[in-house]
Amino acid sequence: MAEFLFGSSEGLKPKERMISRKTELHSLPLDEDCLVWMGHSSLYLHLGGCRILVDPVFSSYASPAFFINRAFDGSNVYAAADIPPVDVLVLSHDHWDHLDYPSVMALKDKVKDIVCPLGVGEYFEQWGFDLARVHEEDWYTAIPLADDLTVHILPSQHFSGRLLKRNQTQWAGFAFITPGRRVYVSGDGGYGSHFRHIGETLGPFDLAVMENGQYNERWARIHLMPEEAARAAVDVGAKAVLSVHNGKFALSRHPWAEPYQRLSAVSLGKPYRLLTPAIGEAVRIGDDRQTFAAWWEQMT
Repeated sequence: MAEFLFGSSEGLKPKERMISRKTELHSLPLDEDCLVWMGHSSLYLHLGGCRILVDPVFSSYASPAFFINRAFDGSNVYAAADIPPVDVLVLSHDHWDHLDYPSVMALKDKVKDIVCPLGVGEYFEQWGFDLARVHEEDWYTAIPLADDLTVHILPSQHFSGRLLKRNQTQWAGFAFITPGRRVYVSGDGGYGSHFRHIGETLGPFDLAVMENGQYNERWARIHLMPEEAARAAVDVGAKAVLSVHNGKFALSRHPWAEPYQRLSAVSLGKPYRLLTPAIGEAVRIGDDRQTFAAWWEQMT
């Protein structure tokens, strides 16, 4: 804690505005499977003709107070008004950088169904959501939400809590499975045997979205180091990998661009394609010809 509060802040944030390429979400064809990374762990997906939103944080801070954990300049390019009606809102756990009250409330009238791990549904009850729309389930639960979409709630190795409450709700990763696609989202959490089990039971995956950022050797059990993210991606049988939990907030003491640099280096020779879209840049899932720039190398 002392290191986090009083350690050097050199390199924790970029000195210039984040590079972004804002895709107009309303214009994306719903019959084309795609993903848009919106910074940190926020994701917008089209799968099986459904619109899916994961851990939306449109606030410019990741804390209960606006002056703590401020977003990088230029990283907050989307707002609730940019989001089309959503078939499924997915929440991985209740930490401030994943469950953002202002964002969730701004989306309230746009969301059809909500998927979350055990205990997280209580927040939606407190915030006045229709509980018939909330699918609050345990790990290894499969939730069929449409003819062509099943969401699997999966384990991760993390923790939960807001303010003084800790570990009273669950945390999770997810698999989104349609007749033509399999997409895995790791959620927050350290390396463990669950990755191999997920790969053996639900893989291989067309795309694995892996946590890669805000790590520290001292808390390696609850966050993946970049090299562990690569190992976990192989475990789940990823054909392509996209890293998240980076690019917006400095919640650890590593340089802001280090997650991209280390994962890029360790991914050489791996059996997956590493995808490196900028914030807001659309990824065509399963398109092996699509390429992305190492955009962080253009920044300081």
